[in-house]
Amino acid sequence: MTKSTVAVIDYGMGNLHSAAKALEHVAPAAQVLVTPDADTILSADRVVFPGVGAIRDCVGEIRRLGLDEVVREAAKSKPLLGICVGMQSMMSHSEENGGVDCLDLFPGEVKFFGDSLKDANGEKLKVPHMGWNQVQQVRAHPLWRDIPDNARFYFVHSYYVAVDDASLVTGRGEYGVPFVATLGRDNVFAAQFHPEKSQKSGLQLLQNFMKWDGAA
Repeated sequence: MTKSTVAVIDYGMGNLHSAAKALEHVAPAAQVLVTPDADTILSADRVVFPGVGAIRDCVGEIRRLGLDEVVREAAKSKPLLGICVGMQSMMSHSEENGGVDCLDLFPGEVKFFGDSLKDANGEKLKVPHMGWNQVQQVRAHPLWRDIPDNARFYFVHSYYVAVDDASLVTGRGEYGVPFVATLGRDNVFAAQFHPEKSQKSGLQLLQNFMKWDGAA
């Protein structure tokens, strides 16, 4: 029997080692391929699109390597998981770095939390938003299987996603302002948090992804 394969897109940015290790942990029978190779990515059963750092650098490298078209092609045909800046790169545009046009898979904007962010009590909040936060599940999705509503996940980000179409939102968080924690459409799911760093709930989400056939 052929092993199930998952390709983790390697464009030189992103915590690829921890993402790959987490996938190997939740799906030991699968083959995890960390690769920049278009053919390998597009022949895999599933694709993970991670990202950390400045979005201008991420999108620049993705385009330089021709991986923007690979991501678009994967998004048409197979389960695809975007993580952190990988998720932000799927949007139309980001305010970061003076404004960056992204891959435009989802209509919407990536916005800065701001320098004067405050909580409900008026206390100043630090940016980046770093640490554990609850995620409210606003729409049922196969990747939420066996994960309780308002489970906590690990975030590291100064910018947050705002979408034009609220029906795309599968999970929301709050940090001074409400923000999109997860998105889903057809065979594509994206998370602002790092599931590979989110202990039990994050590993459950990755396990769900490795069993997901892409049907919403």
